[in-house]
Amino acid sequence: MGRDKVIKPDNTAVRTALWRALHVQTDAKPHILEDEIGFKLIAPDDDWQERPDMKYTKRLRASIVARSRFIEDIAKGQIEKGVKQYVLLGAGLDSFAQRNTEISSQVDIYEIDQPDTLTWKEEKLIENGYKIPGNLHFVPVDFEISSWWDELLNKGFDINKKAVVSCTGVTLYLTKEAITDTLKKMTLLAPGSTIAMAFYLPLELLDEEDKPLMEMSIKGAAASGTPFVSFFSVEEIIKLAEKVGLKEIQTISTKDMTEKYFKNRTDNLLPASGEFFLVAKT
Repeated sequence: MGRDKVIKPDNTAVRTALWRALHVQTDAKPHILEDEIGFKLIAPDDDWQERPDMKYTKRLRASIVARSRFIEDIAKGQIEKGVKQYVLLGAGLDSFAQRNTEISSQVDIYEIDQPDTLTWKEEKLIENGYKIPGNLHFVPVDFEISSWWDELLNKGFDINKKAVVSCTGVTLYLTKEAITDTLKKMTLLAPGSTIAMAFYLPLELLDEEDKPLMEMSIKGAAASGTPFVSFFSVEEIIKLAEKVGLKEIQTISTKDMTEKYFKNRTDNLLPASGEFFLVAKT
């Protein structure tokens, strides 16, 4: 069989976790999100802040911390209202469960991602002294060949109980058919469940200053074998959400995020304009 393959987390999951740590280590207070757990698990080289994808990407870093904070605010709000299931589709090195032990103990958390990323994450959490509680469920899925929905149900997810579902950093890599299918699956959740899903605007709809960075990202993603596949206008997503039967549809733009989290900052930290959110109910 040859040598055992080295299990490594997805590059995107690592980059996102490092951006969250870089925010705490280099941006002015108040921090939008305090999250250095992924950084601890990765234990990067001393010169990690000099990586080009760390050094020249301040606006992307701002977007990532805003998106994480936004999702967590929604999840916390729903859990406070008594929702007992939280699903993270494309969980990466998210550490909600580790940072919010009191809230997260009240809810079953299902983290869905590639098998290698989750295996690595679980090992590193244990190595770093984090216990894996019984209500934290890792749901490994090879998205190319198996259904995240079936795997989620296999892990004990209760379709009859309300849930909150987040999906960030995923739609870029899926075809429009796969995204439509994912949204249709969301409509099978118990009535009154909440979904929050990130989408990406096409290049021509970005602010001028974000275009060069996005062009670089598109090239980089293609070169590393995980090309960006799907971009949408806000109108397209609203239509799609209506078509599959979601309710109380809202979209949250970069400008909304800026209003929400970046007012009165002293360090000129502002999010890049590429990502927007669909928030809806079943």
